[in-house]
Amino acid sequence: MLISQLFLWTTAAIWGFAFVAQTVGMDSLGPYSFNAARFLLATLSLLPLLFIFKSKQQQDKKHLWLGGILGGTCLFFGFTFQQVGLQYTTAGNAGFITSMYIVFVPIVGILLKHKVEPHTWLGIILALIGLYCLTIGPHLNINKGDAIELIGTLFWTGHVIIIGYFSRYVSAVPLSIIQFLIATILGTVTAFFTESPTLADFEMAWWPLVYTGVASSGIAFTLQTLGQRNVSASISALILSSEAVFALIGGWLLMNEVLSTRALIGCGFILLGMIISQWPRQTKAAVVPVS
Repeated sequence: MLISQLFLWTTAAIWGFAFVAQTVGMDSLGPYSFNAARFLLATLSLLPLLFIFKSKQQQDKKHLWLGGILGGTCLFFGFTFQQVGLQYTTAGNAGFITSMYIVFVPIVGILLKHKVEPHTWLGIILALIGLYCLTIGPHLNINKGDAIELIGTLFWTGHVIIIGYFSRYVSAVPLSIIQFLIATILGTVTAFFTESPTLADFEMAWWPLVYTGVASSGIAFTLQTLGQRNVSASISALILSSEAVFALIGGWLLMNEVLSTRALIGCGFILLGMIISQWPRQTKAAVVPVS
């Protein structure tokens, strides 16, 4: 159990520090070219997992491709807004705003007639208060970068719901590979029409690309899969939500980002809201199957 939780904490740290790598990568590459390259590396880094995590589950090709296309499209737009937004806001802000999908998902779930627990509502309210403190200025204005990141969060919310549905029918690794492949195609087309990067530009951004494309995808995905085998879904979500904290730490340590007192209070409310909304609940007369 301890090793599994360590895997999940490591995954959260890798994802959190990726915000720093994404910001640094744009010193030489435009946001669309950066994403196109990272999507390609992510696709390639996930291919070996097909052999590491061989699935005995029969794949439903219709669900596999439909889920991959829908998930990949949300992935593309989510990362696009995230990457563009990082040009105008800090890595810490981007991390906490992106993590808001954890509390947005239950809100969308209401439209899908899902039951929302009282403690989840409390977490949502606290997180929204935190979002207000973090992004809304004294004159009720919102920073351009924060607004862009917030739009991206809507696509992350959609991505979670889509993957949650289609993962019932297909294995995680093939679904992930197809969605990153779709994102690669969309990202490459967008970069072709909007930017003109050179090979030298990609060479200058090699380490942020490798980190975000390989570490945040292949390595983190593997650790997440291994960790969630022995850790409940609620605890897993709780640990992985610390991604936002690691983004804040990474921006402070590596990029000298400093948040105002108001912004720190906002981050605190968001973190508290995420913890409360995801806190595991004990159910009476629960039966744990023995495997």
